[in-house]
Amino acid sequence: MTDPAPTLTRRHLLKVAGGTTLGLNLTGGKPARAAGPSPAALRPPIRACILVFYYGGPSHLDTFDPKPAAPAEVRGEYRTIATSVPGVRVCEHLPLTARLLDRMALVRGLHHPMRNHNSAAAEALTGHTPAGGDQELLTDDPRGMPTLGSAVSYALGTRAHVLPYVALPYTLYNVVQLPGQTPGLLGGAHDRFQVDRDPSTPDFRISAFDGTADLSGRAALLRGLDDANLPGQAARAEVYRDRALQLLASPEVRRLFDLGKEPRRLRERYGRHRLGQSLLLARRLVEGGVNFVAAFDGQTNGQDANWDSHEKLFPRHRELIPPSDQALSALIEDLDARGLLSSTLVVALSEFGRTPRINKNAGRDHWPDCYAAVLAGGGVTGGAVYGASDKIGAYPAADPVTPADLAATIFWRFGIDPATDVRDQTARPFRLATGEPLRRLFPS
Repeated sequence: MTDPAPTLTRRHLLKVAGGTTLGLNLTGGKPARAAGPSPAALRPPIRACILVFYYGGPSHLDTFDPKPAAPAEVRGEYRTIATSVPGVRVCEHLPLTARLLDRMALVRGLHHPMRNHNSAAAEALTGHTPAGGDQELLTDDPRGMPTLGSAVSYALGTRAHVLPYVALPYTLYNVVQLPGQTPGLLGGAHDRFQVDRDPSTPDFRISAFDGTADLSGRAALLRGLDDANLPGQAARAEVYRDRALQLLASPEVRRLFDLGKEPRRLRERYGRHRLGQSLLLARRLVEGGVNFVAAFDGQTNGQDANWDSHEKLFPRHRELIPPSDQALSALIEDLDARGLLSSTLVVALSEFGRTPRINKNAGRDHWPDCYAAVLAGGGVTGGAVYGASDKIGAYPAADPVTPADLAATIFWRFGIDPATDVRDQTARPFRLATGEPLRRLFPS
């Protein structure tokens, strides 16, 4: 059975329209200023970022930070293999990524204090510790910190594409308003355009773009939307409607989502699975000018496995790692071949890693104290390893990195000062990112 096509809902229209930048600032704040000059900042800023998020928490010890010399209860079942970077080894199930590691950088020693999935995801996806602390957050706080794509959409101001931020192919836990996924205090003007259908299905399409030749009928539909949830914001809603019509009428935007334009061989290289086709779609989007794309791997609707492996980790990861290896390596190669890698930063990470020692159920439990991330493109030093974990992968041993530092790095590479104070809809100031960019990974 195929998934239902996305419907033309009020939420879809508002997030599409509100996410555009057509010379109006509906949040009441000011776009962030460009980053001040520094040796590394002299490198041209990136035009796009693709965030690949492995929900559930892959084991860093069984992917990008193996410990082959550790005891069996730490090192696990997998062997390690050499990479294109001398002295750097990764899991045996990552052969395609291993040969491209000279175009990528590993960050080892990523850490934060959140031990539950949703609070950890909120920290990773915003770069800020959730105000509610380490609890299993289930609803969005409209005063909470914005997800990275929304913050970039806001901070770019007039530099943003007409469709600045796209997320796919689903929402975590199938909940739209989950902390870490929303614009939070920035408001709906910077919400994502959510693709909520599997791009690998044969009949994949964005139904909001269907029948756009009859825009008069669609305008009537938009005018009939219930404004009860926008008290005192009728004028703002009218602006959203006008933006939605412009976006839906754009053949250029519609073409960005047409995977049928891609050669069969390339689609096979990415993999005919959800993650593979999602990353191919992400490449199409950034090639077309979209500034930020978040691609989520690991559905949680009870039908598809995510990376949460409290038991039988090794057979589970043995199924999950190869599609990820195929898709991520294809994305890097494709961006490089098209001359897009230098202007596109790829960040692949999860909400946390897994415990150093295997538990009694042959799994590993939640472990935010130390895990790994992968960076590629955007001027990053290929083959670099930033930071290190201790001998069992339990804690950072050198150059620890926080999600706030990764967030600051993304802003900084867009040419945005991460220390900028901006204001939310109620004029409350907040800082875009509290961390420090990983400047050593981006030499001038």
